[in-house]
Amino acid sequence: MLKNHLKIAWRNLIKNKVYSAINIMGLALGMAVTIMIGLWIMDELNVNKQYANHDSIAQVYQHQTVNNEIFTGNAIPRPLEFQLRQNNGDQFKHIAMSSWNDDQYLRVGDNNLSVRGFHAQQGLVNMLEVEIIAGNQNGWDDPSSIMLSESTAQKLFGDENPIGKTVINANVHHLKVSAVFKDLPQHTYFQFMHYIIPWEKYVSTREWVANSKDQWNNNSFQMFVQMADHVSFENATSQIADTKLKAYPESKDNNPQFFLHEMDDWHLRGWYENGVQVGGRIENVWLFGIIGIFVLLLACINFMNLSTARSEKRATEVGIRKSIGSNRGQLITQFLSESFLVVALAFVIAVVLVIISLGWFNELAEKSMEFPWAMPAFWGISILFIVVTALLAGSYPALYLSSFKPIKVLKGSLRLGRNKALPRKILVVTQFTVSIALIVSTLVVIDQISFTKSRPVGYDNTALIQIPTFSSDFFGKYEIARQRFLATDGVVGFASSSSPVTEVWSNRGGYDWNGKPEGFQEDLAVTEISYDYVETMGMKIIEGRNFSRQFASDSFAVILNETAVKYMGLKDPIGMEIRPSVPDPEDDTPNAIIVGVVEDAVVQSPYEPVKQHMYAFDTYGNTSYYNLRLNPDMSTSSSLAQVETVFKELFPNVPYQYDFVDENYAAKFQSEERFANIAKVFTILAIIISCLGLFGLASFVAEQRTKEIGVRKVLGASVANLWLLLSKDFLLLVSISILIAAPLAYYFMSGWIERFSYRTDIGITVFLLAGAGALLLTLITVSFQAIKAAVANPVKSLKTE
Repeated sequence: MLKNHLKIAWRNLIKNKVYSAINIMGLALGMAVTIMIGLWIMDELNVNKQYANHDSIAQVYQHQTVNNEIFTGNAIPRPLEFQLRQNNGDQFKHIAMSSWNDDQYLRVGDNNLSVRGFHAQQGLVNMLEVEIIAGNQNGWDDPSSIMLSESTAQKLFGDENPIGKTVINANVHHLKVSAVFKDLPQHTYFQFMHYIIPWEKYVSTREWVANSKDQWNNNSFQMFVQMADHVSFENATSQIADTKLKAYPESKDNNPQFFLHEMDDWHLRGWYENGVQVGGRIENVWLFGIIGIFVLLLACINFMNLSTARSEKRATEVGIRKSIGSNRGQLITQFLSESFLVVALAFVIAVVLVIISLGWFNELAEKSMEFPWAMPAFWGISILFIVVTALLAGSYPALYLSSFKPIKVLKGSLRLGRNKALPRKILVVTQFTVSIALIVSTLVVIDQISFTKSRPVGYDNTALIQIPTFSSDFFGKYEIARQRFLATDGVVGFASSSSPVTEVWSNRGGYDWNGKPEGFQEDLAVTEISYDYVETMGMKIIEGRNFSRQFASDSFAVILNETAVKYMGLKDPIGMEIRPSVPDPEDDTPNAIIVGVVEDAVVQSPYEPVKQHMYAFDTYGNTSYYNLRLNPDMSTSSSLAQVETVFKELFPNVPYQYDFVDENYAAKFQSEERFANIAKVFTILAIIISCLGLFGLASFVAEQRTKEIGVRKVLGASVANLWLLLSKDFLLLVSISILIAAPLAYYFMSGWIERFSYRTDIGITVFLLAGAGALLLTLITVSFQAIKAAVANPVKSLKTE
């Protein structure tokens, strides 16, 4: 019997090709979207969990109070290490101090590379269980050793055995390769760890690091820990929280509090506001999860709507089957078999769609996801979904139609009731409520990104490149480099800086000035720059002047941005002194003089207010980047070719590399733009699914009212009258959806947009566009069937009846 049921089900699908295609493809699209969103969510939830000890690893974070506001970050002072080892060693299995993720030049013969990695203590390698594939970890006993990732060793040494060979770091330090380790997992915090140099080398080669041993107010490092067995993060946090206050009472005004930020939360829960964790990317995970559920719901609504609508035409079939001996159980089995067949076919098509689209989706989402062929949980959930969906969609025809009395059906006296279409109308309203809410949400995200992108940057980032100078080759060569680059036709501006143009690497306090409020705790972004930085950047001086070679005193001058002037409460800043809060009697450096004020420049997050910024003259040559303004009257390729020629002449042992500043700035929008692009794709697919369902229902309604349309045409109804007759009900349902979706979308997107300090308003325009778009799509979708029915020859329809 089951074989017979499936054969009949297949014949019904073939007989109603358009209906079947709409039903199967709508459900398949919904399933495909849900599977892809599920893969994306699974990937997000598993970031950093590729490390075996992920549930016992943490990074030490610090809360600090500045002017009654709590700021949270992962920068910690170096003395904390000694305190934890001495007083809290039993709480931890490993403690590891680390530099930030540094770009370093590594050279072997003619092979020059710029790679990212860490100077770190051995505990970091131990807690991550780095897989050594050549050599061993005993090289940590030698501060002049280096561990290389497998890919970096291949680039530097080719097929040679690198163990014991020498790598030159920054063209100064000769390091012996002690081990080669397997590249760390992608899409994790340590994915760019392509070298590890012992922490002792970091300390011995950088005077400021060596001097930081007792400096509790120098938050320039990061620390990772692995918990000892049976020690919780909460317990360890309570033990270390007041470490700085006890060791350094002078910090009481800032009330520093250390805590452990668990590795499992690094990726998804990294946002803090006033000392409280408020989420992070987990919000996107929840949002896409909700989108996936709703898209699948749309597809299921389509399926149920069309299944129940078409099943009413089979009342006669039910009557005949019953009259020749079929019992109710057989009819129920028949209808459920058809439902299972449709859902199973849709699932197979969905899997094919996912396999075809996964490469494109990985590129869109910047992932490397694979289809979960070997994951039992995926197949278990899929089978459960097929069963539940088939039962839900097939339950109406199976239970309701199988209850008809055959004599009433065959005599034509069966009445299904005035409200027989009410469930379908409710489902259509639900469907378009979700679609319109998705449209509004996507428009809000796009509007927010567009609003932020149009924000005045405060400098000209076009035709501007920056070259890293992380090598001794650059020491003392600023002037000759400036002259040589400016002598070319391709460069019209040249300057140096201690931070990238689009970032702040140093935040400092400990300053005093006349009129400083009692108890005020300053926090200034500080960038050290050369004479020509302001002109090269295209920044605007709004008060005072720029640094000038004509004034010897400018060696100790500073320039403030507008926000810093307001922040410090300065009425007439030009000529004012900025001095250390606690003068060092052994330091005879003159106090800094404010010589100018520049317009605010966005150098950190474009979604946040501009931070108070002090630009100090680079007296000691603390350059990290050369910044070059390319000639706008020449092609970029020609200018870069000239820059490369000069660079290789001046710095032959350093790899030539550069970044476009406008691209670095644009990268600040990548996360939100990626989110918006994924949301756009899923919104479009949701609309397509909804319109497929609407098209199928419009076809069914037009077919159901064939006789009525024929009679109306005979009595003089025009095509426009008939079109309006068939369209108005659907337009009314979509209008109701708009009224429901608008406040829902506003409520949820208001919460999303509030996470940005610099944000747009959710205006009425997005709701008008979403509503108008939904109505237009409804008209286009319904009109095809409405006009087709309206222009049909009434003689045929009446004759058929």
